Amino acid sequence: MQALLKLSRGIDGFTAWTGKRLAWLILLAVIISTINAIIRKTLDTSSNSWLELQWVLFAAVFLLCSPWTLLDNEHIRIDIINAMLPKWLRDTIDVVGHLLFLMPLCIVMIITSVPFFLRSFEINEQSSNAGGLPQWPAKSLIMIGFVFLLVQGISELIKRIAVMRGLIPDPHAAKSHGIEAEVEHLVEAIEKK
Repeated sequence: MQALLKLSRGIDGFTAWTGKRLAWLILLAVIISTINAIIRKTLDTSSNSWLELQWVLFAAVFLLCSPWTLLDNEHIRIDIINAMLPKWLRDTIDVVGHLLFLMPLCIVMIITSVPFFLRSFEINEQSSNAGGLPQWPAKSLIMIGFVFLLVQGISELIKRIAVMRGLIPDPHAAKSHGIEAEVEHLVEAIEKK
C-alpha cells in the first residue's frame, strides 16, 4: 500500500501543479474577451478566431482543472446530507462513487473521445465559421481532460482506501469539519424557525 500512496502523492503533485498553472488561462480568456469587445465596439470589426479562442481557453480550464477540483474535494455533492452521515458511510460512498461512476465515465469518455479527436486531426478539421480556428486542438482537450481526471480518480481511491484502513489521516478532515460546523449551524437555524 505504501507504493500506491507514493504514486498517489505523485499524482496529487502533478494535478496541483498543472491546475494552478492552467487556471491562469481564465485571465487570458478575460483579457482576450476584453480586447475583442473593445475592438468590436471602437473599430466595428471582430474576429471569429478570437471568439473561438475564448471558448477553447474556457474548455481547457474546465476540462484540465477538473482533476484539481477533485483533489481539493471541491466537486459537487450534497454537503448538508453528506455531513450528517457517519464518516465510515461517507468514505464508503466515495469509494463506491469513484468505482461505479467516476472511473467508468472517464473510461467511456476516453474510449469515445480518442477516435473523435483522431478523425478531426486526420482531416485537419477547421471551424465552420469564417476565420475560425482548427477544431482538433479543442477536441483533444476532451481526451486529455478525462485521462487526467481518471488518474486523479485513481489517486483519490487509493487515499480513501488508506484512510478507511487507518494508514493515513483524512486529507480532507479539516475541510469537512468546517463543512460539518456550517451544516450544524444551518440545522440549528432551521430548527429555531
